[in-house]
Amino acid sequence: MDFHLFTDAYRLLFAEQFNNFVHDCPDAFAGLTRLHLRNMRFGESDIPNILSNCKRLESLSFFMCGVGISSVLHVEHTQLIELVMSYCVFKTVELSSLPKLQMMTFGDWPCDENPLVLGFVPQISKLSLANPNFSGKTHNLSKLLANAPTVNDLFLEFRSEKIWVQPECPKVLAPVLAKLRFVNLDHLPEECDISWTMFLLEAAPSVEDLCITVWDHKCRKKSHKSYSEKTDVKWEASDPDFKHKNLARLTIYGFQSDDNFTRYVRRVIQAAVNIRKVSLHDRKVCKLCAEKFPHAEVRPSGYPRTSEEMDLSRKKMTAASAAACPDIHFCS
Repeated sequence: MDFHLFTDAYRLLFAEQFNNFVHDCPDAFAGLTRLHLRNMRFGESDIPNILSNCKRLESLSFFMCGVGISSVLHVEHTQLIELVMSYCVFKTVELSSLPKLQMMTFGDWPCDENPLVLGFVPQISKLSLANPNFSGKTHNLSKLLANAPTVNDLFLEFRSEKIWVQPECPKVLAPVLAKLRFVNLDHLPEECDISWTMFLLEAAPSVEDLCITVWDHKCRKKSHKSYSEKTDVKWEASDPDFKHKNLARLTIYGFQSDDNFTRYVRRVIQAAVNIRKVSLHDRKVCKLCAEKFPHAEVRPSGYPRTSEEMDLSRKKMTAASAAACPDIHFCS
């Protein structure tokens, strides 16, 4: 079913029917622990009313829901543990008071001005954010996560478009990333120099696992042609003497044997003095991409295939490394 075909009139109707259901069955919703809503256009007071009725709610998911492009959604609940919002229409989602919230997924916000405000979320540990960033506006993690220094698992997705995270000075960012252990950067555009991601390692000394996926995945776009001009991220080069003591694993999907990747892996190996494993994968394969865009131009893969090519890449990535080199696996 193509949910994009639903009109606002349908979404208003669905929301009205659901609100009536909540009103007519208060006891049933009072004991509800999980709720998934999709394709509904609510009034300003509807969602707060739903939350106040669902007193035991632990997991809440919205898909293609909203109030309006100029609306601010204030979320308050004493029991909510997980919140998922995808393709929802709000100017800002403000998590005002969610004392038990542990996991938040927020994808494809329509407005780039303060799309998410984390208020009282003292237990949040896993945060996933995804946006194509057609406008080119960037966000500072130091501000976005100012009230959430408890995050230890961070997933950032870029839809193969412009990078929407602004590299920051490690000293500014360090207070909010002190507990970060797992970082996943997904769908970085293939044109982008990935060395900008070093700023996260410099600011997060507890990171153990870093995963990067570089892939122009056409199915994730609204068109097989990009809406935005992809440019490299402007950032200040990292300290050449910087050392990271906890990073143990580096995984890259979309690895190519060019300077962009080999230079980056070499830099990480030099900095991460205790790194044990580097896993390098070719581009991910999507059959739907080939079916939907059969004539789209695909870049030739530069992934090493033969043992000679792999050995050459290893030598480039471990050159000038004074410490013991980690295991470098080519996972084709």
